[in-house]
Amino acid sequence: MSERDAYPPGVPCWVDILAGDPARAMDFYGRLFGWEFAGPGPGEYYEARLRGRHVAGVGRHVAGVGAAPQGAAAWNTYVSVASVEDSVQVAVRAGARVLAGSFDALPAGRIAVLEDPTGAPICLWEPVQRLGCQLVNEPSAYAMSVLQTHEQEAAARFYHAVFGWETEPFAPGMTLFRLPGYVGGEPAQPVPRDVVAVMATNGEQPRWDVGFWVHDADALTAAVVELGGRVLAPPSDAGAMRQAVLADPFGAPFSVTTAPGR
Repeated sequence: MSERDAYPPGVPCWVDILAGDPARAMDFYGRLFGWEFAGPGPGEYYEARLRGRHVAGVGRHVAGVGAAPQGAAAWNTYVSVASVEDSVQVAVRAGARVLAGSFDALPAGRIAVLEDPTGAPICLWEPVQRLGCQLVNEPSAYAMSVLQTHEQEAAARFYHAVFGWETEPFAPGMTLFRLPGYVGGEPAQPVPRDVVAVMATNGEQPRWDVGFWVHDADALTAAVVELGGRVLAPPSDAGAMRQAVLADPFGAPFSVTTAPGR
């Protein structure tokens, strides 16, 4: 279990799913992960909670906000920054395209949505009241985001320039993003605790995927199908863990991994 009350700049801090039908999305993820929801806030936005603590967001998709076109759905990753405006300027100089300029999502915080030089959307989050996920790295909570791209070198240069991330080869086609000095994750995890994200080679449309820890990847995969979702990659062993890639009823992909020691 990992409870967090703050995230330093440069650390992914929040994830949300924006869909054309937020009520259906809440029904799906609530039944799948046991989440309860608070809201709505401005823009028909809801906070998913586990044991009363924030774990993710669910909202209605608006064109230009997030990773998906109008009417579609996608999970989004938000990186904490000290100033959205300053980070946007740095990102643009490093080759980003602005999908949604800086705007308020008060009282929670301030947002900008960028497309990195490889074509993957990423969100910036300047916190006010919502600092980020209050539970991470436990079953039914956010664990890690993975950049799927076929241009790893360009991505590495961009994320180093904007967030200070450094890279380390981890496995064939896979690279770790590390933020020196940051201590996150769990002591027993299989990667260093300053790892903030992962990058994987993918010839498809570049994107950021979101992953969650679960008690049982096989059982949860079966539940996804029963609830109207799809299996994109069936459960398989990954070292001491077991993981699967799934899609919700709207087609938004996400991954699940059996939490170490569970």
